[in-house]
Amino acid sequence: MSGRTSLEGASVFVTGGTGSFGKAFVRRALEEGARRVVVFSRDELKQHDMRGDFPGEDRLRWFIGDIRDRDRLRRAMHGVDVVVHAAALKQVDTAEYNPVEYIRTNVNGSENVVEAAIDCGVQKVVALSTDKASSPINLYGATKLSADRLFISANHYAAHQPTRFAVVRYGNVLGSRGSVIPFFRRLAAEGRPLPITDRRMTRFWITLPQAVDFVVESLDLMVGGELYVPRIPSSRLIDLAEAVAPGAATVDVGIRPGEKLHEEMIAADDARRTLLTGDRYVITPYLAGWGYEPPAGEQVPEGQAYQSDTNDLLLDVDGVRRLVESLD
Repeated sequence: MSGRTSLEGASVFVTGGTGSFGKAFVRRALEEGARRVVVFSRDELKQHDMRGDFPGEDRLRWFIGDIRDRDRLRRAMHGVDVVVHAAALKQVDTAEYNPVEYIRTNVNGSENVVEAAIDCGVQKVVALSTDKASSPINLYGATKLSADRLFISANHYAAHQPTRFAVVRYGNVLGSRGSVIPFFRRLAAEGRPLPITDRRMTRFWITLPQAVDFVVESLDLMVGGELYVPRIPSSRLIDLAEAVAPGAATVDVGIRPGEKLHEEMIAADDARRTLLTGDRYVITPYLAGWGYEPPAGEQVPEGQAYQSDTNDLLLDVDGVRRLVESLD
């Protein structure tokens, strides 16, 4: 995209700013010419370590805080133009055992981000979602779907205010903290078999730089009310294992509690609200009382779901290998 971006000259606020995405996005915001970048997270050690990655950078501000604390969010968002909400609890199986904690962070915490952004007069807010929020079968996915709806509906609450909200939904991030790639490589180097939950399982994949690019572009495109989904590749998990560690032994361990065999980013029932525009889908809101006008785009066929097993960008082993090599 050409011209001035939403980050240039802006005061930018990132929840979950010490995570893999947060750190990459902070670096990008500084490169784009943000005048101030606020890193908001709970862990003082991670903030201390991250400061070492940006020596002498006087545009950074560091706030210890939790998105469960609305007053702290209001204080930290003072004077902010752009918010990227990346903070969340994310492990599927852990959520099944600790549902209340996930609701408090992913749902109540998201509500707090919405309220604080409106109160502080923020211009643009983008929340990060997940493929597990589409037709959720697990608690984590249900909390993220709830958060998605909170952010889209927040445009109603802010209809006469300057604040506008959008959501970005994508799949598993290759190269992020906890990524399966270093895990598989370590096991292979130790001569141990790679655990495969199900040989039929497929997943969507996006690299960390691609995820950051997509969020930045979405900030520039958004007018408020969009749920953006990138067109990205998917593959079988067994093919990822072969691409990462050729010839390594594997062992079947079974699907974990709450996991799907195949992931989905757009449900069949949402197709009637979905447009394809360039390299992204835009799911338009059910209700748009703030005056939303959908972008120009191609209507997705009714009933067409966007799933990892039927994706037209489904990669074979060689395709996955090329994608993985792009990370090195």
